[in-house]
Amino acid sequence: MDVFLELALILVVAKLFGYLTVRLGFPAALGQLIGGILIGPSLLGLVSYDEGVKLVAELGVVMLLFLAGLETDIEEFKNVGVSALIVALLGVMIPFVLGYIAALAWGYSNIQALFMGGILTATSVGLTTSILMEMKKLRTRVGTTILAAAVVDDVLGIIILTVLVAINTKGSVYPGDVFLILGEVVLFFFLGLLLGSPAVKEALRASERINLPETITAFAIAIMLFFAYIAEQFQLAGITGAYLAGLLVAGSAEAREITGKTLTIGYSLFIPVFLVSIGVETDVHVLTHIGLFAVVYALIAIVSKMAGCGIGGIVMKFRPIEALQIGVGMVPRMEVALIMANIALREGVFDRGLFSIPVSMVIITTLVTPFLLKWAFSRE
Repeated sequence: MDVFLELALILVVAKLFGYLTVRLGFPAALGQLIGGILIGPSLLGLVSYDEGVKLVAELGVVMLLFLAGLETDIEEFKNVGVSALIVALLGVMIPFVLGYIAALAWGYSNIQALFMGGILTATSVGLTTSILMEMKKLRTRVGTTILAAAVVDDVLGIIILTVLVAINTKGSVYPGDVFLILGEVVLFFFLGLLLGSPAVKEALRASERINLPETITAFAIAIMLFFAYIAEQFQLAGITGAYLAGLLVAGSAEAREITGKTLTIGYSLFIPVFLVSIGVETDVHVLTHIGLFAVVYALIAIVSKMAGCGIGGIVMKFRPIEALQIGVGMVPRMEVALIMANIALREGVFDRGLFSIPVSMVIITTLVTPFLLKWAFSRE
């Protein structure tokens, strides 16, 4: 099929399936993922992941992380309480270790097991947030802790992804390499924040002097792409640079305007194509051969997050029922987990069969969270 027709079909499927899942009480991304599986080679075979679609999808993932940076409140992040930090750290460490050990025990390679563990660290609280708002629990101590811990989770997830990509590039998994990579991440963020902040603000101010439509937005997107390029020169993931660019632009006077325009551009084309393309790349038939580990992996995803974040809650003096609520609220995985799985596929770490496992985990954790949350809060 011609690339223009493929993109047209992908966009229609993205919005229709996204709308249907939202009406059913689930995130739009879940519907877009399912829609991609339906129209991809696994089922109807209406679209293929050719170079044109791939380029749009790659721009989508970069834009998604740029928006995540734009929507991160740096001051709020600085003021995150110790409770949220402990909850997030334990909620990252325990899933990572359990996912890694399980994948190794199942016979996967060391680097594959590291990525399988890394994918379990990310949390997507969009679904949790909407449910807590419905139940009027969002502004409680539990709700605030979940949101604050999710901010830390996002940053830790991006750092873990960056470390794993660099380890794969360098071909070794020694402690010294990990510390060196962490040093590169810290140096990249430090130099980016120190030198990039005034440069970004000056570039955006300069763009206002160019009297052409949407010049500020164009400059902001150019900054996003430039930082993605610089990150790759540091042997880091391009999305890490995009996230940092979003953080820097968020501190500018033009941030509100840029965020609105980028949301329009991103969710009109690039981000839906990325999310649908994840489904297109998923080979559901392979799950018949690896179905048991897919189920085990999803169970580990649920139990490890509940345990890690729940233990963090207990340590920080939450009541047991509150600790359970925090753990359940951190269960869903979505965008960052899909991004990590997609990059593992692109880097050649995963084949299509292994890639299907985290995708099925995302679907399962998203489906069970509303029921688990309502159960946990009904026990008060």
